[in-house]
Amino acid sequence: MPNRRDFIGWATGSAVLPGCAMTTPLPAGEHARAFVGVIRKPVSLRYLVWVPEAADRPPAGWPLVIFLHGSGERGDELAKVKAHGPARYAAAGRKFPFVLVAPQLPEHQQWDADALELLRADLVARLPVDPDRVLLTGLSLGGYGAWSYAVAYPDRLAGIAPVCGIGEPERAAAIAKLPIWAFHGALDDEVPLAGDLAMVNAVRAVGGTVKFTVYPDVGHNAWDPAYADPALYNWLLAQRRGQPARD
Repeated sequence: MPNRRDFIGWATGSAVLPGCAMTTPLPAGEHARAFVGVIRKPVSLRYLVWVPEAADRPPAGWPLVIFLHGSGERGDELAKVKAHGPARYAAAGRKFPFVLVAPQLPEHQQWDADALELLRADLVARLPVDPDRVLLTGLSLGGYGAWSYAVAYPDRLAGIAPVCGIGEPERAAAIAKLPIWAFHGALDDEVPLAGDLAMVNAVRAVGGTVKFTVYPDVGHNAWDPAYADPALYNWLLAQRRGQPARD
């Protein structure tokens, strides 16, 4: 069960206010948390966080993987974020060698790059994580969110893994040096493969190297095979900010 003694993180712009850093480390396991910040308007995001055992923590801190859910998991029931992806596995008891954070969007909202940047900055300030090993992944609506955040803040991340999302090809130059592994189902009739392929090709055209896995007999649900593959987690953990992609 989540730890119900939630904290509220306050941020203005992209800087966490003084005095906000966590003084008591979270124990291992699942915790429910909330974040409040200000960009052009107040931002409020609730999230679940899974923390590994403290004894296994690397000297520089844990890698941080942020998972963005799809449209069906929006709302005010935080447990919805555990329906798919790495959050589903963590909730079932899988022990990942990284801190996993799964924020939840309110109903009818979209992932906003500036709001995610405020959240990332707050997480790095509060949690025992390595700021050079922050990874972002998401499915469907969250795949859109991963592409969108990456082109807005490419220097904050070690790598991204969008699943059945669509990016903005005209902004591909911003992520030419960012490690990327994208996934899509060839039979997807909700988020057509062509949109993701256009983004992948645009990144390659500006000199980027993108891994692109297309499942030939899969429709929109590319997330089950993608997140079930241990190779994805190994790839995420191999990446480091500012360095070329590592397989």
